[in-house]
Amino acid sequence: MRRILLVAAFIALMTAVLTGGHVYLARRLVLQPELAPWLRDALLAVIAAGAALLLAQPLCDRFAPPAARRWLAWPASLWMGFGFYLVVATSATDLLGALLGAAAAAPGPAAAVTAARVQAASVVLVALLAGGVGLRAALRPPALRRIEVALSRWPRALDGFRIVQLSDLHIGPVLDRRFAAALVERCNALEPDLVVLTGDVVDGRVDHLADEVAPFAGLRARHGVWFVTGNHDYYSGVDPWVACLERLGLRALRNRRVVIGDGEASFDLAGVEDHHAHLVSDRHREDLDAALAGRDPSRAVVLLAHDPATFARAARAGVDLQLSGHTHGGQIWPFRYLVRLSTPWVAGLYRRGASQLYVSRGTGFWGPAMRVLAEAEVTEVVVRAALTPSSPPTTPADTTTPSAPPRR
Repeated sequence: MRRILLVAAFIALMTAVLTGGHVYLARRLVLQPELAPWLRDALLAVIAAGAALLLAQPLCDRFAPPAARRWLAWPASLWMGFGFYLVVATSATDLLGALLGAAAAAPGPAAAVTAARVQAASVVLVALLAGGVGLRAALRPPALRRIEVALSRWPRALDGFRIVQLSDLHIGPVLDRRFAAALVERCNALEPDLVVLTGDVVDGRVDHLADEVAPFAGLRARHGVWFVTGNHDYYSGVDPWVACLERLGLRALRNRRVVIGDGEASFDLAGVEDHHAHLVSDRHREDLDAALAGRDPSRAVVLLAHDPATFARAARAGVDLQLSGHTHGGQIWPFRYLVRLSTPWVAGLYRRGASQLYVSRGTGFWGPAMRVLAEAEVTEVVVRAALTPSSPPTTPADTTTPSAPPRR
């Protein structure tokens, strides 16, 4: 009952936000500028259609056939991003107008209409420019981001060990089989020691998208391909998806750990369920204690956790390195500042005591088919043996390229 009430409250809140946002846009950008009747009616119809798209898409994703989902997903995705920038730009200009208006005489009716028209035209122009830049960035291949981290317990025999991290792929109606196949080719070209997927692999039911993820069967790494669950994997039906991915040769770390390597040339690789799994499932929850139980404390441990919020407890538990995603780096500016309200770890490399965290900006995208000041990435993590326990972490090497690197 608690879960049903939470879902109902979330749906009610999102419906209210979407409805309120679209009413706000209609009032400020269409009605107050007093446009010609034909233009007013056309723009109101566009805003209403955008609202209907966003409200209908979740139902379509669950119940409609694949072709219909794709046809609806693209316009809904574009309107989500464009509408977001319309709201942001309108709110910013309203705030600026309020600040300027506080020191000026109230304008007459004609001047107010002119100001409303100038505002509407400016807002639409800004939203179009930001949306266009964001769409172009989202459709580019993810950049290759190489970082180095030095760990005091890392075995010298594995110095230079290379982990390729994919995160937040969101394979679904927008990012499909072609995107998955291109990622496999790029990862394999890096010839990694280990490939990890840190959650949100899919967006949709397994019977709808099994063919779209099939290329992941081609992922290759010396020590295997491992994954953990993300919140969207839970929304999509986590157990069928875990079974599907394991049939493709990927191995799940669901509150457990494995030993990578042999003897002194080894480390622990652990993984936990999504941080909010208990809100969706009666049977699953994040359990860091179970994932680390019985381990040799002298051996380094790398933790895969979709949500960086796990890092607070992971650092206290002595985890050497945590790899996470979930935030998308904010995905579209200035949304990253809202993300920071829920977690201090938005993107990049962080340190707490002897523990380090790397938060990927994500390899795909969710919601708007846009990325603004938050470039998608395929991450190559090079792990070094620190010279001393107090050696500082290496900062991210912002050497990024959208093309596949040469084979080594």
